[in-house]
Amino acid sequence: MDRFVDRRFLQGLGLAGQDHASTDMSPLVGGMLPSALFDTLSPLVVRWVADRRGRLIGWWPVSGPSVSPLVDPVGVGWRSLLDAADRRALAAAGAQSQPQPLMMTIALAPDVRHWCRVQMRRHVLADGDWCYFGTVEDAQPYQELLSAAVTESRDHYRWSVALSPQVPWTAAPDGAIEEVGPRLAEMTGLSDDEVRGFGWIKMLHPDDAPHVRAVWDRHLASGEPVDVDYRVRLRSGDYRWMRACAAARRDADGRIIRWYGSLEDVHERHMAERNLAESEERFRLAIQSAGLGIWDFDSRTGQRSWSPELRAMLGVSPHAEPTAELILSLVHPDDRSHLRGLMSAVVSGTMPSHFEGLLRIRRMTDGAFRKLKSTGWLTRCETDRSTRIVVTFLDVTEQYDSERRIRWAASHDAMTRLPNRTLWQQKLEEMAQAARRSGESFALLLLDIDDLKRTNDSLGHDAGDALLCAFAERLQAAAPPDAVIGRLGGDEFGLLSSALGDAARVEAWGKALIETLRRPHMHEGRSLDCGVSMGAALFGGDAGSEGDELFKAADLALYASKAAGRGRLTLFHSTLRAEAQQRSSMIHMARQVIHDDLIMPYYQPKVDLRTRMITGYEALLRWRHPRLGVQSPGSIAAAFDHGEIAVGLTQTMLDKLLHDMVRWLDAGLDPGSVAFNASAADFTHAGFADSVLERLAQAHIPTRHLEIEVTETVFLGRGADQVASALRCFAKEGVRVALDDFGTGYASLSHLKHYPVDVLKIDRSFVSNMDNDVGDAAIVDAIVKLGDSFGMEVVAEGVETEGQAQLLLAHGCPIGQGFHLGRPQPFDVVTAKMR
Repeated sequence: MDRFVDRRFLQGLGLAGQDHASTDMSPLVGGMLPSALFDTLSPLVVRWVADRRGRLIGWWPVSGPSVSPLVDPVGVGWRSLLDAADRRALAAAGAQSQPQPLMMTIALAPDVRHWCRVQMRRHVLADGDWCYFGTVEDAQPYQELLSAAVTESRDHYRWSVALSPQVPWTAAPDGAIEEVGPRLAEMTGLSDDEVRGFGWIKMLHPDDAPHVRAVWDRHLASGEPVDVDYRVRLRSGDYRWMRACAAARRDADGRIIRWYGSLEDVHERHMAERNLAESEERFRLAIQSAGLGIWDFDSRTGQRSWSPELRAMLGVSPHAEPTAELILSLVHPDDRSHLRGLMSAVVSGTMPSHFEGLLRIRRMTDGAFRKLKSTGWLTRCETDRSTRIVVTFLDVTEQYDSERRIRWAASHDAMTRLPNRTLWQQKLEEMAQAARRSGESFALLLLDIDDLKRTNDSLGHDAGDALLCAFAERLQAAAPPDAVIGRLGGDEFGLLSSALGDAARVEAWGKALIETLRRPHMHEGRSLDCGVSMGAALFGGDAGSEGDELFKAADLALYASKAAGRGRLTLFHSTLRAEAQQRSSMIHMARQVIHDDLIMPYYQPKVDLRTRMITGYEALLRWRHPRLGVQSPGSIAAAFDHGEIAVGLTQTMLDKLLHDMVRWLDAGLDPGSVAFNASAADFTHAGFADSVLERLAQAHIPTRHLEIEVTETVFLGRGADQVASALRCFAKEGVRVALDDFGTGYASLSHLKHYPVDVLKIDRSFVSNMDNDVGDAAIVDAIVKLGDSFGMEVVAEGVETEGQAQLLLAHGCPIGQGFHLGRPQPFDVVTAKMR
């Protein structure tokens, strides 16, 4: 029976073309299952009935083509034609009140399975038993189509995922990751297992993790879609920016079933945005640091915008409407027309692509006037021909004021606030040009303060500065109204005036100025004396008609005033130029003398007037002219006032002297103490005394054989402390110091007290007239007694007669020097007399 049922069942499954029903079961089937039951199932292909044990009772085709069975059911068994899982599924479906059709495969031939759509329902019989009835529909064609569709759908999904730049993922309602797309490994180098569940949180950048967790927790609670950016650590250890988006799928009751999301690599976009933000921030900081205000105008929309920096410059509130009327009301009246012109050019379309300008505005907050430098750029849109104008404003008030102060400082003296040499000489050139055109004259005066150096040395530079300022004030007060006064440097001033156009007016004004300056200047309770030496030149004539010629002429006149004793005015005359040329010639000649080694010392003896024995010599400078023979120092006298050349003459003279002294000493001759003159310029060089002493030591000359002669002027020059130090150094090492021409200068008795002077030399001007002039004799007597009181040796210069020698002895002067006692002689002659 079973084999029969199996065969009939398989035949039905094999799509038989006729009814197959057991003869024994037909009445049961016919009475038990009316056709209406089968009509409830659709579509129908083969109908079948089985008993409660699943044995086939009968089957018959209802529709479809008539086909022969593919498999003989005898000996095979219909149960083997179904998978176990399918049998269980079919049994479970049959127990349902509303069973659903099942798709399953049935083995109709060896290794060949056929897709069928099977429906089955359990039916309870009258006696309480039950049976199964159902249908089998050939679904192979549909399944192939479905498989093809499924395959295409699966490929479509797979390629959509594979080619998409985003990685799909799903998560459970609690946020645990369930599935991740295959591109995750390619994108990050991380495996699915590393990010499933809550492993993805470990991959977050430490700075981003708290924020991302907070966002995710908040949206898990609310169910709202998620959109968040964060950095993910890659396998390499680097981080990349990702964008995660997710939405929740809900059931009919609104409960979240699953989260569906995507992960997108937005690193490049994020970096570009960051770079853009940094660029904008740098631009903002640059604008802020540069102090620029921005005015942006779009002609298409008519919109104007002012940056906060511009509003601060204008002193307007952040809420003020940036209208043209407002800014015009703040602009200086003299600059409004310029700004209106720019605005009109904007309207008419004639605005240049780049423009610059300077506007003065009155700041609204405090009313202060400020200077704003404006720089504008214009761009045009090619589509609608609209324009956009961006104008930057820079507050240059302080810069402008600084530049003005710098220009003023570059052309004025900070102390006296007078024009400096540069500006004053510029005015000189302008006046000279104007005078050449007009034929009129003007005066140029150079003025030197006579006592400034002495004031600086004795009272300090504060007092000297006060004297400078007081002199400048009095000079301006006394000057003609048209005068141009300038401080040319140090204690030298210049004055230009057309009102002083002739010699008489210049001399009268100079005399009045000298009288004005005689009034004492008070500084911190002290009275400061102020004398002035002046040199003047009138434009044209011998002085010249060029600015530099006129200046040189006045400078020559000033030199003459100083040489004549200071405190006077000298007007330039042609002989001053000749004298200047002579001085220049002397200086040039002195340079040549040093260069060609033409110096030769002459030695004049110093004689004991009591015994007429030679006690020493004074080395006097002579030089040999190639054609004129031996020349006196007077032929190069101007060189001794030139610091550099004076030092050169001293060094050369000292070389010759030491050479001669070595020869005397080597020959066993004793020259005594040999004096040579040191200039004030020698003492301005640090180490002068050390240098001389070192040279003596190298030549093995005892220091008692050298005597340094200085004039009183060395005490009054700059660096008096340096002079004192050098003289003390000489005295300490045994080199005698002689003060020459005593009584003719400005030395005070305090100098004798503070400086180590061993010898006082009475100037020849007192000796020459002492036998006829009681005053000169009294001076000689005073100097001798002064020397005795200080323990100094006194030497009288210029002894020309025996009578003078006797008078000197009568006054107590033991040493004399002069033609009567011995003329200066060269080394050979003096040596011969020593023998």
